[in-house]
Amino acid sequence: MFKFLKHTIAALVLAVLVCAPQNTVSANNGVGVLLMHGKGATAVIFDELVISLESLGFIVLAPDMPWHELRIWDKSFDESMVEIDGYVAELKRKGAKKIVVGGQSLGASAALGYGARRKGIAGILAIAPGHVPELRGFQRRMDHDWRRALKLVQEGRGDETFDFKDQNQGGVTEVSAKAKDYLSWYDPSGPAVMPSNAMMLHPGTALMWIIGKQDLRNFRRGKSYAFDEAPSHPKSIYVEVDGGHTDAVRTGEDEIIKWLKGL
Repeated sequence: MFKFLKHTIAALVLAVLVCAPQNTVSANNGVGVLLMHGKGATAVIFDELVISLESLGFIVLAPDMPWHELRIWDKSFDESMVEIDGYVAELKRKGAKKIVVGGQSLGASAALGYGARRKGIAGILAIAPGHVPELRGFQRRMDHDWRRALKLVQEGRGDETFDFKDQNQGGVTEVSAKAKDYLSWYDPSGPAVMPSNAMMLHPGTALMWIIGKQDLRNFRRGKSYAFDEAPSHPKSIYVEVDGGHTDAVRTGEDEIIKWLKGL
């Protein structure tokens, strides 16, 4: 009788363990995801995606970045990379074993820049990548104001704040920034050029480039613009989804989750 009960209890315990929900963090390999909003925007764009990812056990951060609507541009490109270091460290403290750095629009550009400068990143998630300072049309709409910033830096006035021309999705505005900070983001041969950063991604870093078909300025550039410049990786993918520049976060959610699960 005792032997029968012993085997029955063991069977019940095994059944409970099999039927119990798996630890979702373990199921998703302890992947930590940093999501960075676009220029002059906020992290609200990621609200639904963050909820979905966290429900699946991913460790997620979506902070306000130096190009947030209330911060723009309060840090240079290099200083922003250091800020990202802090968020990556926080993800690791929360238990992340693999790190994915991602973003939308300028956030995607910054993610590419980070992946080009830091080793050990499992993946770069580039959603509707924007910010193309190397293109003449982009600079022409701002009257090549980067040249004024360069002159100010050369004159030793890089830490002084000035009003510079800026543009977002074709609309030209003005921003106040230190000359050196503005220049770091807008120099056509500077650190924020996406094709150059894609080329410099570390070979062990996978790249997901996801773009909306109605995001015409960016969609028309296609794979050859920057994605094809990245080192080959078996988990790198280029995905086209419905919608415009800000829609890809939502319309691409299933593809993003699928890719993250596969890392």
